[in-house]
Amino acid sequence: MGEYAAVLWDMDGTLVDTEPYWIETEYAIAERHGGSWSEEHALNLVGNDLLDSGRYIREHMGIDLEPAQIVEELLDGVVARVEREVPWRPGAVDLLADLNRAGVRCALVTMSWRRFVAPILAALPPDTFEAVVTGDAVSNGKPHPEPYLTAAGILGVEPADCLAIEDSNTGARSAESAGCTVLVVENHVPVLPGERRVFRETLVGTTYDDLPAPAR
Repeated sequence: MGEYAAVLWDMDGTLVDTEPYWIETEYAIAERHGGSWSEEHALNLVGNDLLDSGRYIREHMGIDLEPAQIVEELLDGVVARVEREVPWRPGAVDLLADLNRAGVRCALVTMSWRRFVAPILAALPPDTFEAVVTGDAVSNGKPHPEPYLTAAGILGVEPADCLAIEDSNTGARSAESAGCTVLVVENHVPVLPGERRVFRETLVGTTYDDLPAPAR
């Protein structure tokens, strides 16, 4: 069992399996605005900052919309879907509950914007996360270390004393470069090995006592 000051959670693909919602919405935007899209392009966006994704979509979808407008249309689509049903990742809510019972501080570190995060937080017990860092609250999104450095700073802990839980290369790079140990549970995209990365196939059955030792 690793002794951590805090556990920092990614959201999309880690806590919730919302990537299909994003992909469905991307295809809907392409159809609405006369663009073209592919599964390969969609998977290239996994874990990215939303404005970076908006720029990518504008270029590769071939639509004449500003990136910020693309982001708003993306959010409209995924918020509507998640308000109907939150697609939790297997084992994630159980692990969160176990960490809360053990008194382990948790933060959410996501590149989604606050209005998409709100209905997911509303579906969890109050105060599940002591801090929430969203993509519209930082200057540099993942893979830059700023999101994880910001979360650790809010909690008043050292990143090296934190475990990050991630599902993408983009997110793992962000957490790793901030100094965190990274527990990787792959989902829609493969993740490369790294010296601060520990891989698990699933969070199902994982408890506080099962967390990997910190990378030093």
